[in-house]
Amino acid sequence: MKNFQIIKALSSSTAVTGKAKDDSSMFIAGGTNLVDLMKKNIVAPDKLVDINGLDLKKIEFLKGKVSIGALAKNSQVAEDASIKEKHPLLALALAAGASQQIRHMATVGGNMLQKTRCSYYYNTDMPCNKRTPKSGCGAIGGFNRMHAVFGASESCIAVHPSDMCVALAALDATVLVEGPKGKREINFTDFHRLPGNTPEKDNTLDNRELITSIEIPDNNFTKNVHYLKVRDRTSYAFALVSVAVALDIKNNTINDVRLAMGGVAHKPWRLTETEKFLKGKTVSEDLFKQAGHLSMKGAKGYGDNNFKLTLGENAVAEALTIAASK
Repeated sequence: MKNFQIIKALSSSTAVTGKAKDDSSMFIAGGTNLVDLMKKNIVAPDKLVDINGLDLKKIEFLKGKVSIGALAKNSQVAEDASIKEKHPLLALALAAGASQQIRHMATVGGNMLQKTRCSYYYNTDMPCNKRTPKSGCGAIGGFNRMHAVFGASESCIAVHPSDMCVALAALDATVLVEGPKGKREINFTDFHRLPGNTPEKDNTLDNRELITSIEIPDNNFTKNVHYLKVRDRTSYAFALVSVAVALDIKNNTINDVRLAMGGVAHKPWRLTETEKFLKGKTVSEDLFKQAGHLSMKGAKGYGDNNFKLTLGENAVAEALTIAASK
């Protein structure tokens, strides 16, 4: 590992200032992804700005929303009694992610910023446009079983690995950030990018901006929710396909619905067309099968991951069925 300097930030403003002084520096909190990347020489910052001392760990229930600090641990959020009561979909998604040990270290902000687990990205002997722009994509024409079926490009077919982010995309969350130009808010569905011609850009953050918190608006999705994660090993593995479902059902009619998928794109994949299709309809097995079919409209396999086209359709239908039965 390359030698590096580490400085401890005492406030959000000093963290931003410290980062702005050196473009090669990076923020570090739990380090559950960043340290791995440094060990493999995929990233090699000259300086790390330690933000663990910042007052960004609180979970606060405010008027019309909940605010979750960027340094709140994944386990802290998943186990919070009020989160389980008011936003159970988020708790379920967090509980499905990684191991308990990692959840005790990983932060909400770090979870959002984690890098793809594409094997070509992690293997520095292989071409990867995300790691080294314009070097090529080894996954296209290579072994691509884990890769995207939505929103991919000729430059990259990697997927975003987070479970938490799939739930946050479904729940209309907002990301609050602070940078040299001040504070701003980003709709969660706009936070992560599709690869296009610049797959090295994972999100819409300026390099000098710091995530301070996320906010989730109040909703009626407190009962009929489910997070379905299909993976090779239930104990600990990233999703082949995942589905976040939140239903508001009254008299067997879907009054409101939120749907998003993971493991299928470079960002959490919100199924807005399927949501519109389901809204106002009566719950039925046939309806959910139709919804599953509609959800995979426009999907494209790349060989080894062609099975995701069928798996995704069935996963959406199953997740809807489970959520509606609660």
